Amino acid sequence: MRTIDWLMQGDPAIRWQVMADLLDEDPEAVARERARVATEGWGAALLAARGADGQWAGGAHFPTTQPTLPGQPWTSTAHVLTELRLLGVDPADPAVRQAIGDVARVTRWEYDDEPFFEGEVEPCINAALVTNAVYFDRVDARIVERLLAERMADGGWNCDQERGSVRSSFDTTIAVLEALAAFERVSDDRSAPTAAVREARASGEAYLLERGLMRRKTTGEIPKPTYTQFAFPPRHEYDALRALEHFRAVGADPDERMREALDIVIGKQREDGRWPLDVVHGGDAVNDYGAVGEPNRWITLRALRVLRWAGEQR
Repeated sequence: MRTIDWLMQGDPAIRWQVMADLLDEDPEAVARERARVATEGWGAALLAARGADGQWAGGAHFPTTQPTLPGQPWTSTAHVLTELRLLGVDPADPAVRQAIGDVARVTRWEYDDEPFFEGEVEPCINAALVTNAVYFDRVDARIVERLLAERMADGGWNCDQERGSVRSSFDTTIAVLEALAAFERVSDDRSAPTAAVREARASGEAYLLERGLMRRKTTGEIPKPTYTQFAFPPRHEYDALRALEHFRAVGADPDERMREALDIVIGKQREDGRWPLDVVHGGDAVNDYGAVGEPNRWITLRALRVLRWAGEQR
């Protein structure tokens, strides 16, 4: 079976993105398929998991119930909204709009009891919030301004800055870059200066490129094995495929400094044309997106559209 046909046998969240990003199908057909995300499969399961109080698992970043698996649980509001965005659920769907309205009304951060869409204090958390808030039309430009002020001297960001770190991290930097890129798309009528956002994004992208998307600038070492292990969802973790997806999404030109990362993506393709899931991050989650080591539609979709953008079509 052709890889594209295998992808098209998947969840509506996979199908509409294949249609849009790999097959260049008619926008109306893509929109019809995308509309199914809220009512079928993974998207419907996420929406159905919302509690009677209007939020997920009773909290913003953490669930109020005891998790069953070790590691960070992903069942609470912030993480489910990230998944809904990654699935591409239609923000205008009535069930989605109701859910976002309820979150705005009742969800508060565990830190200092701040309203959800007004943000928290850590840049990694606020970055994911901005990316989601842009998607669901709830962005607060003050959080973007905070992220701009938290940029470090080497051009990136680090959640451990308040704990004394003096250098940026790949993990926080990619999250902030995704947030700034999302904000740029809607920033014409927002208060954060668009030029400052663009300049900050450029500096963060330079931080990644100067390090070949995965290596320490000082020693050339790869800081974590997971930087070359592909996950879906990526959660708070960095990996080379996630970085390449960012550069593709902002319309950057392929750069020779991405060569090693692209070669890693190419090298992971199986003989059947599919890509495996390398790792699952954390613990409890609403959806199971596949088993480690098995062919995975999400990783295959993301790899194929990155390689298509880079002119390395398989």
